[in-house]
Amino acid sequence: MTPAAEQSQTVSVSGRLLKISNLDKVLYPQTGTTKGEVIAYYSAIAPYMVPHLSGRPVTRKRWVHGVGTESDPGSVFFQKNLPPAGVPDWVPRRQIEHRGGTNDYPVVEEPATLVWLAQLAALEIHVPQWRFDSDGTPLNPDRLVLDLDPGPGVGLPECSQVALWAREILEDIGLELFPVTSGSKGIHLYAHLDGSYTSADASKIAKELAETLQREHPDLVVAEMAKAQRTGKVFIDWSQNNGNKTTISPYSLRGRMRPMVAVPRTWDELDEDLEHLDLDQALRRVEDFGDLLWPLAPGGPSSPAAPDRLSRYRSMRDPQKTPEPVPTTPPTPRSDGAPTFVIQEHHARRLHYDFRLEHDGVLVSWAVPKGVPVDTRTNHLAVQTEDHPIEYGSFSGVIPHAEYGGGEVIIFDSGTYELEKWRDGREVIAILNGTKPGGVGSGCKIALIHTGGRGGQPENHWLMHLMAGSPAEPKPATDEELRALHEQAERDESMVWHSDRKDDQIAQEPDFPPEIKPMLASTTDSIDFTDPAEWAYEMKWDGVRAICYLAAGRAKIMSRRGLDVTANYPEIADALPGIDVQDAILDGEIVALDENGRPSFSRLQNRINLSSPADVARARRQTAVQLVVFDVPYLNGKSLVKHSYDDRRAELEKLITGGRIQLPPSFEGDLEAAEIASKSLGMEGLVAKRRGSTYQPGSRARTWIKIKNFRTQEVVIGAWRPGNGRRATTVGSVLVGIPIDGDHHRLRYIGRVGSGFSDAELERITELFASMEQPEPTLVDVPRLDARDAHWIEPELVGEVTYAEWTDDGRMRFPVWRGFRPDKSPEDVVVED
Repeated sequence: MTPAAEQSQTVSVSGRLLKISNLDKVLYPQTGTTKGEVIAYYSAIAPYMVPHLSGRPVTRKRWVHGVGTESDPGSVFFQKNLPPAGVPDWVPRRQIEHRGGTNDYPVVEEPATLVWLAQLAALEIHVPQWRFDSDGTPLNPDRLVLDLDPGPGVGLPECSQVALWAREILEDIGLELFPVTSGSKGIHLYAHLDGSYTSADASKIAKELAETLQREHPDLVVAEMAKAQRTGKVFIDWSQNNGNKTTISPYSLRGRMRPMVAVPRTWDELDEDLEHLDLDQALRRVEDFGDLLWPLAPGGPSSPAAPDRLSRYRSMRDPQKTPEPVPTTPPTPRSDGAPTFVIQEHHARRLHYDFRLEHDGVLVSWAVPKGVPVDTRTNHLAVQTEDHPIEYGSFSGVIPHAEYGGGEVIIFDSGTYELEKWRDGREVIAILNGTKPGGVGSGCKIALIHTGGRGGQPENHWLMHLMAGSPAEPKPATDEELRALHEQAERDESMVWHSDRKDDQIAQEPDFPPEIKPMLASTTDSIDFTDPAEWAYEMKWDGVRAICYLAAGRAKIMSRRGLDVTANYPEIADALPGIDVQDAILDGEIVALDENGRPSFSRLQNRINLSSPADVARARRQTAVQLVVFDVPYLNGKSLVKHSYDDRRAELEKLITGGRIQLPPSFEGDLEAAEIASKSLGMEGLVAKRRGSTYQPGSRARTWIKIKNFRTQEVVIGAWRPGNGRRATTVGSVLVGIPIDGDHHRLRYIGRVGSGFSDAELERITELFASMEQPEPTLVDVPRLDARDAHWIEPELVGEVTYAEWTDDGRMRFPVWRGFRPDKSPEDVVVED
């Protein structure tokens, strides 16, 4: 076989025949990542990436000779137009008119097209926020994007903070954001659009958001395009919503020094030490989590089912204690018949009316204190509450006073409605056709208009306006009618929850302490820890943040976002009331431990976002969790946020006695001991806390500092590989191992190290290695791609590297050379982690 034939082969990708070549060509010299590995990545990620590319014109950024180095990034060019020849006939193409002419763009609808682009060394795939329709006409955008670009002096932690601020604002207008670490510098935030906005509309929304954040946080956020203003700030690039602009696609590789990827992330991760991820990490994530962006591209593989809109409803009710319907399965929209409505008179702590419209398989609900307006001149306040199940439309009964919404529920009116307009989170117009005498009657046209966030109003506030019709004035049930309801409920078990306890024994809903936002830690290298008396050091826990409220023997657990997750962690909720307090707020982390007793965020995934009691019970049996408490901002009726860390810590030491609720050790003034403990326990790092500092709710303060661990490993050098580009005449990387059973002539291969060497050191070791070459390898299980041009040397030299983690197959991820260890012999080298 000729050399040319060896470099080219024809493969089948999803039934398409594709010629690929030069698989051993190195496209990322720093890591030695080859074209074959790039093609393999795009082939594996295609089921998750293609749904986000489908229908969109693709602009390619190509590095035909590899990405080069930091000082010489190599030859790169954008390619929009398809070439006149060499394009497979099965690659779809669409035309776009530009000022300079018409371009043909490829459209990726199947894995084979993505692999074809990888064969062309198109490392980066860029797309706009809109798609073509079936006849090639550009549609309105189906997603909005914000590019958070850190300026000099800031990085991912600051981008994460800005992302969280943006999320709070866009949630108020009904847009859910999805974060993606770009693989380059910052974070991209995506939101689904329903197609009713033009690109100009989307750009206006994004610009207004950016300018709002700049006004509210001028020290960290900038919205202007001028680069001179970006030092120390995060630039929010809103302009990528322009119909003529593109953004790197989710799951695309980047043309950086390492094969980094634009990877979807969870919001919990943005609270941690966020890092950009490479192609191997991206593939492992989709294996573990599926596509975290599936709501933006429904129908993609491994997409979870649609979000269960009744999860919050279930979390607030115990079917063993309330007669309300609590279905255990997710809602399913009806496809036949007119949608229904119900208005319920609710005698809870205060009399109000619950207005509910059937939509997307649930009853979207508002509490209306004064009921439906009876004339067109008066608007009534409507407060949106959690979605209710369809079965709630026929519910009438008595909710125990100890339970959420306790009191009598009577149907004021119900029937069907005609929908005129439904803009999620903004406006609803419906024509009600009631069936009850003294209700809203037929042809009652109601408008609901969202006003939340305006003028300081709560985000769930709406106005209800009567547009047409003659609804009756609500007449609340009399005491006699309420007594009759109770008597009927005693005869009908479906209307009331029966308990062996007497009514006066049923505990009332406790008055929990006022809710707070958790304090956050910063990441910085500029803090001076030389004064041991100023700081205390705690372990950094790999879990989810939990703010726990205790009162009257009851507990409520809230997430960092302010969601009630009590039902998700019943063992924690059961253990918290055992703490001897009148009331309290405890700040901590819920963790799941692995078989070695270390916190494992991947194991904790089994417990996150569950809704049904059956699912929680099943997951609880498989994955136990603990609560690690590290602060107490409120205790026994008093706020402690102005008290010092030492004082709050002293209170915790009195309260927490062990078991399911743990108090972690605090190393006061002893950073060295804390680091030794952190590394020996396999923790991800430390949090340094200034001992005299206050608790600062909702702030990312510099009085709490994250200190990330790095790992080191001694290694024996067994081979070297030639460099490329600037390193063409010297060593490019070394292959390293660890002696097997103490025999340094048999080394278990643990990785290839190419970064961390100085130019002078490379020249020196090139001469040194030349005198140490031997014909036979001592390294065992070296992958073919790593061994293809290796020069074997005598296994006599010991060095030290840092690395991120061990892979499942026993290799170091991202090893970086630290230096030789002439004080060590190869026989001394063992696995240190």
